[in-house]
Amino acid sequence: MADPATLAFAAGAGMVGGAMNALAGGGSFATMPTLIALGLPSTIANATSNVAVQPGAMASAWAYRGGLAPLGGVGIRTLSAITFAGGLAGSLLLAWTPARAFDVIVPWLLLAATIAIALGRHASDWLSTRFAAGPRSLVAGQALLGIYGGYFGGGVGMMLTAMWGLLTGDSPAALAAPRTLMLAVANSAATIVFIASGMVAWTLCLPMMIGSIAGGYLGALVGRRLPPGVIRGWTLLVTVATTAVFFWRAYG
Repeated sequence: MADPATLAFAAGAGMVGGAMNALAGGGSFATMPTLIALGLPSTIANATSNVAVQPGAMASAWAYRGGLAPLGGVGIRTLSAITFAGGLAGSLLLAWTPARAFDVIVPWLLLAATIAIALGRHASDWLSTRFAAGPRSLVAGQALLGIYGGYFGGGVGMMLTAMWGLLTGDSPAALAAPRTLMLAVANSAATIVFIASGMVAWTLCLPMMIGSIAGGYLGALVGRRLPPGVIRGWTLLVTVATTAVFFWRAYG
């Protein structure tokens, strides 16, 4: 049984992660490193993190439900089904990945997420002048990010926002509701696989889960009021710091 300080630390990380997911995505940048710092192997930490933030993701999706609408001619139910299937595939891939291999892969996944967050709308605007897209492109991109979300998920919310902005021309604010729902859907698929595979450290997962519920709901409420630049700046700061730590841990 973990000591009270450890449980409180896990709960606090869950609250921060839940709020980050609601605001811009990237909550696993707070939760997974915390679980690794508390002694879990990286694959178990990633699985536990995914399960822990799932209730918070659902709370955020519920808070944002009024903003759901089709994207680029593709219905929300279709996007949800694609995301769920991709999440199942990605989480199964994680279950089959040795911990050491995952330690080597994770920094590069974090770097990709950090670049997506840093470039943000500028990359979308640049690409939109050079690339004509339609519903098929959106479906293909959704499938790939669904797999990524199930396998790791770090920064997938920002990646979804960037992809949808490129393919639909919608603003990040208009994409908050579907982004939050897709995070919840991908996490739902991963939760099924991780629990069935016995990859969840429940002693740390449960307090982190409680924190994520509070953080997810409050983050969604606050996110409607904070300037987009503040949200993006905070998310980028966390992702850069986490990426640097994981590169040092894997290759230092």
